[in-house]
Amino acid sequence: MTLAVGGGLIVAGAVVALVYSAMDSVEDSIALPPRSEAPYSEPYDEDSAPYEEEPAPEPTATESDAWKDVTITACTRDPRIGWQSAKVKVVNGSATTSSYTITMEFLDKEGVKVAEGGAGVVALEPGGTAVRKAQGLGEVPPGTTCRISDVWRTPSDSAG
Repeated sequence: MTLAVGGGLIVAGAVVALVYSAMDSVEDSIALPPRSEAPYSEPYDEDSAPYEEEPAPEPTATESDAWKDVTITACTRDPRIGWQSAKVKVVNGSATTSSYTITMEFLDKEGVKVAEGGAGVVALEPGGTAVRKAQGLGEVPPGTTCRISDVWRTPSDSAG
């Protein structure tokens, strides 16, 4: 019995020494690179270089018409995951087959944007109608509202 216990202790000691040796060699192989010699720079101060937002260009007749083609028909928050979505209806008011890209903003009760989403329609015939879901990404608070933030309409090849 004493021989078995002594042998067990010798084997346990050998395993501990082996693990310690392996960990030591792994530590050497994952050592961090030397510290950079680059000089330290102060954090950016927003007041030192004010950002001047450029005014948005005036929409062309085609762009402003595209906005008229899209309406929000539903704005809902999934109660299980808390993600907002909007259902949009697109009616092609142009004389050509067109594709649409719609971006949405989801706003909390104070009007602060809390998520974004988008939807697209490909090759919609003149006068044609399509309904799409613009799914927001990320959880939003109850009472969040939906707003179209941008609409792009581009002519598309109806054969493709």
